Amino acid sequence: MSERMPQGGLPLVLLGGDGQEATRWLKSLLEGGGYAVLQERSAQHVLERARSTEPDMIIVDAELPDMPGAELCRTLRADPRVSSSTPILLAVREPASRAQRLAALRAGAWECITPPHDADEILLKLGSYVRAKLDADRARAEGLLDSITGLYNRQGLARRARELGSQAFREHGPLACVVLAVDLEPQELAPNQQGSGVVGRCVQALKASARLSDVIGRLSPTEFAVLAPGTDAGGARRLAERLAGSVSGPATTGEPAAAGSAATPSSLRVRCGYEAVANVGYAPIEPIDLLVRAAAAVRTGKMDSGNWLRRFDEGIGTTAP
Repeated sequence: MSERMPQGGLPLVLLGGDGQEATRWLKSLLEGGGYAVLQERSAQHVLERARSTEPDMIIVDAELPDMPGAELCRTLRADPRVSSSTPILLAVREPASRAQRLAALRAGAWECITPPHDADEILLKLGSYVRAKLDADRARAEGLLDSITGLYNRQGLARRARELGSQAFREHGPLACVVLAVDLEPQELAPNQQGSGVVGRCVQALKASARLSDVIGRLSPTEFAVLAPGTDAGGARRLAERLAGSVSGPATTGEPAAAGSAATPSSLRVRCGYEAVANVGYAPIEPIDLLVRAAAAVRTGKMDSGNWLRRFDEGIGTTAP
């Protein structure tokens, strides 16, 4: 993606803060960096503006008069009128501890802005976040996103797979796909959830565990795919372990919950399948086939770790995901 901001209007940032020294510098930095800034002083007004103006980014001061900033992040992220692709950042006035940063991430913030402040670094990160949001908006308009989760749908995954495959072919680089299946009860897939509940928690866990370069999509109500550029078979296994551990809940080994365990929000049973090509230039593969193989591996692949992680088996036929 280009480093320049898109033409046809300045990206709009909604800034929540009291307007004093704590956020004045940030407003000045944003305006100097080519952003239009709309500032509100209270959490309630930020929430109302976010619903009505559809900003390209929301930055919230950690200390607001009517609500802690982290709680506002959580409220914004849960609001169906705020796009799931909208970057939400928390501006902390003092150097943040690890516990504070983790709490902000759990509340739905993409990142914490903490001192010491590096203006160039901040602007580069914000630019990346805004471009990702605009790309997601464009994909949604073109019918490439799942309406419930905001992830790529099958059509979107296919397009992104072709793009990543072309890039890997030119660069003679590796490419992998991991498909994660979650065992859920029918009532946990109610159509009115709109990405909340168990499915919503799975989506948030996948987003938090994947890299920025990874492409996440939804193949079916209970199957998710992650396209991982620059990733060989070993990297795909590690990615699968990280994704499964994040989705299934805390575990000392990093592995998902054991087979037969209860499917609760903190302990979901997951299965993973993967396929990877070490050098797409030397061993070209149709990018769609990578998706198909990883999806088939979940059901019929060769066991790679216990009974939950499988790699595609050439000896077994495949069907479309």
